[in-house]
Amino acid sequence: MPLCQLIYASRPFGFNAEMLDDILVAARRNNARKSITGALVCRADLFLQILEGPRLAVTETFGRILRDDRHIEVALLHCADTSDRLFPSWTMRDDPPQSWMWPREDVRQGAAAETTTAQAVEIFRRLSCEPRAE
Repeated sequence: MPLCQLIYASRPFGFNAEMLDDILVAARRNNARKSITGALVCRADLFLQILEGPRLAVTETFGRILRDDRHIEVALLHCADTSDRLFPSWTMRDDPPQSWMWPREDVRQGAAAETTTAQAVEIFRRLSCEPRAE
């Protein structure tokens, strides 16, 4: 059975460290039950997330994200079947944005929403090859 890979970007609403911790704890718990893996890149002005797993579980999870008032301006960047996971051992990897991602001004000007599918996939492909930030 093919896996689904979904990438979206959004702006956090009311971002703080406690909110991020709550999101990660809930995501890891729920994703483990639903065989979803992925990664979340976050900062005060951007969430960029990849979800991988069974199509129904991934689309249901994305539906919850769309209804979550901690996210605004959600933009779906990629959704397709895939044969391999980029983050097979992570129910939800979290990392700060890397230096090769968009600067704050580019985010304000809509860089995330204007990202092509290929660019979005490449961001996570590259992140999957890097050691996790501590």
